[in-house]
Amino acid sequence: MSTLPPNPQGDLMRAATVNMAVAQPTKSKAASKQTNNANPKAKSQMHRRSRTGCYTCRLRRKKCDEGSPMCTACKHLGLVCEYKRPMWWSNNDARRQHKDDIKMIIKRKKLSEKASHTIQTSVSSPPGLSHSLPTSATFSDPLDRTRSASIDSQFAFNFNSPPNVPEYGAYNPHMLPSHADFMYNMSPYEIDVKTERQMFVNDVPTLRESTVSTFSTFHTPPPPGTVLPSYPVDGEWAEQVYQERRESLTEETLNCNFFDFAHGLPTNTRQVDIELEENDQRLLDHFIQFVLPTIFPILETNQHGSVGSDLILPNLQNNKGYLHCCLMIAAQHYKATMNVQGEDIDSDIMRHRHATIVALCEALNKDENHHQILEATLGLIFFQCCVGRYDDSLPDIPWHQHFQAVNSLVTKLDLPRLVSDNTEQLTQTPFNMTLTAWIDILGATMQGRAPTFAHTYREKHLSTTNPFLGLRELMGCDDHVMYLISEIACLEALKKEGMDDITLCTHVHALGDQIGLTETHDCGPKMPFNANGSLSPKQLSKNITSAFRLAARIYLCSLVPGFSPSQGSCVGLVEKLTNVLHFIPSGPGGFDRSLAWVYLIGGSVSGMNSTFRQFFNDRIAQLGDAANYGSFGGVVSLLHEVWQQADNAQPSPSANGTTEAPYISWRDIMQMRGLDYLLI
Repeated sequence: MSTLPPNPQGDLMRAATVNMAVAQPTKSKAASKQTNNANPKAKSQMHRRSRTGCYTCRLRRKKCDEGSPMCTACKHLGLVCEYKRPMWWSNNDARRQHKDDIKMIIKRKKLSEKASHTIQTSVSSPPGLSHSLPTSATFSDPLDRTRSASIDSQFAFNFNSPPNVPEYGAYNPHMLPSHADFMYNMSPYEIDVKTERQMFVNDVPTLRESTVSTFSTFHTPPPPGTVLPSYPVDGEWAEQVYQERRESLTEETLNCNFFDFAHGLPTNTRQVDIELEENDQRLLDHFIQFVLPTIFPILETNQHGSVGSDLILPNLQNNKGYLHCCLMIAAQHYKATMNVQGEDIDSDIMRHRHATIVALCEALNKDENHHQILEATLGLIFFQCCVGRYDDSLPDIPWHQHFQAVNSLVTKLDLPRLVSDNTEQLTQTPFNMTLTAWIDILGATMQGRAPTFAHTYREKHLSTTNPFLGLRELMGCDDHVMYLISEIACLEALKKEGMDDITLCTHVHALGDQIGLTETHDCGPKMPFNANGSLSPKQLSKNITSAFRLAARIYLCSLVPGFSPSQGSCVGLVEKLTNVLHFIPSGPGGFDRSLAWVYLIGGSVSGMNSTFRQFFNDRIAQLGDAANYGSFGGVVSLLHEVWQQADNAQPSPSANGTTEAPYISWRDIMQMRGLDYLLI
C-alpha cells in the first residue's frame, strides 16, 4: 500500500488529462507525428513516457492507444480495461497475481484462435473470459461448489442444486434446450486453474503446496447413457482436501457447560476481589497471569479459555484452603521459573502449604463443605504436577497420602455411583470425579497397583448408554483408552500377586484386542489446525488419543514374561509413537507437558539408536525453561537416568540364541533414588 498522502488537486489534473486524451486522440496523434518528422534527432535523445494509458497495459508494459471506453488491446484480448487506479495496483502481491491471470487469459485466447483455424466448422468465439478471473468473489479452489455467476457471465447455474432432470447422474445431450448448441457452436478452449495452499503454525508459514488443473473442451463428450462421477475431482491431494473440508464442516460443537464445577455460577471476569497482604497479592497476581493458563491446557482449548472463570477464580473467593493452595503453587512457580533462591520464597511456600493443611483439617473436623475440601485436596496433588520441581528439598506430604483423603471424600459424596448409574442421566459431569479419575488411573501405574475406582471405570467402559466421564475434554485422551489403561494397571497388580504366565498372557492378548477396538474410526494423525490456521480441538484430541493408545500398548507389552525393549514389536511401537508425537504442537504454547506419562512409558523402552531420543531432546529444547519443572521436568530427569543405565548394561542372551537389551524399569530407578512424585 502506498504511504503517500492523497492529493485531490493532482487527481483532478490527472483525470482531466485522461479525458482530454480520450476525447481528442486524433489531434494528439497528428501533433505527435508532425513533431517527430520535424526533429528526428530529438526523438532519439528525449522520450516522454505516457502516463495516461490504462492500468492493464501498464501492467503488461504494452503501448496503450487509450481508446474509449476500452483500448484496442484489452478489447481484443477480452481483458478488463481500467483507466481509474484499481485496488490491486497498490499491492505487489495482488499486482503479481493479476498479471498471472492476464497471462492465463491470453493463453486461452491464443488456444481459441489456433483451434478456430484447425477445425473447419462454423463456430462462434468462446464466451468472454474476463469473468473467469479467480477472484475472491468467484473462485476459492477446485472443490468449492458455491461459486456464483459472474457479473458479465451470460450463464447462470446454481452449483448447489442439480437441474430438474429425472436422472441427473447419466449424461443426456438433451438435458437443456441449448445444451447441444452450447457444446458444438463454441470453439474448443482450455482453462488453467492455479491453486495454492499454505499451512501456518503459530503464525509461521510451514507447508506450501501449489497445483494447476486444466479444464479443456478438446475432449470428445461421452456417449449418451454414460454415468458421470458424482464428484468430478481427480488427484490424491484434491481428495484429501475434500475430506478435510468435510470433516471441518462436521467439527463437533464444543459444550462449554460440560462439567459441573459444584460451586455455583461462573464469574464473567478475571477480577478477584480478595483482601490480601502485599506479598500475597503479588503471588496471587503471578498465579492468575502465569500459572492459571498452564494448569489445564487441553480443557482451556475445549472450553475456549473459560476454565479460569468457571473453575479456579470462583474457588479462590469461596474456598480458603484452595486459595492458600494456589498461593503456594504461585510461590513454587515463581521460584522455579525465576530461579529465585532464598529463605523468603521458601518461607512463602511453607507458610501457605501449612495454611492449606490447617484449613483442610478444620473443614474435616466440622464435616462440612466436602466439595470445597475435595477441590483443595485435588489442587494439592495436581497443581504440584504442573509447577513443582522434582529436586525441591522442601518437606511435603506425598501425593498418594493426599489421595487417600480424596478417596474418602469422593466416596462420601457418592460420586462413583452418580457417574455410573444408568438410571440417573446427569446433565453435567462432576468435574471433581473426572480429575480424580485422571489422577487415580495414571497414579496407579506409577505405583504398580490397581486404581482405587477401577470397578467404576470398568462399568463405564462396558456401558452403552453413558460411557463417558469427561476425560477426553479434560486431558485429551479418549475415555475408553483411559479405562483400558486402568485394566492394564489391574493386570500388573495381579501379576505382582503371583498370576501364572499362561493366564497373564491370555489377559494381555484380550486387552490388546480391546485396545484395537478403539482404533476402528482412527484415520491416523494429522496436523491439528483448521484451514484458517486455528487449532482444532477435535483433531488434537485424536492425536493425543493415538499417543496414549500406543503408550498403553507398550505398557501392556512390558507385562509379558521375558519382555525386552530390543524386541521388534516394542521397537515398532516406539517408532509409531514418535511419528504420532510429531503431530502434537510443541514449544511453550504446545501440549508436550500434558503428555508426561506418554513420554515416560515410550521413552523408558527406547533404544540407544531410536529416533525417539533425538525427538525428545528436540522437544525439550523447544520448551526451554518450561521443561525443567512439573511432571515433564521429572520425566526428563528420570529418562536420562534410565537411558544411562540401559546403555551401560550388558546384553543378555535370549531363548532364540540372540542377545537382547535388558529392561531397566523406570519404577525401580525411582525407588532407588527415593523419588515419590506423580508424573501425569
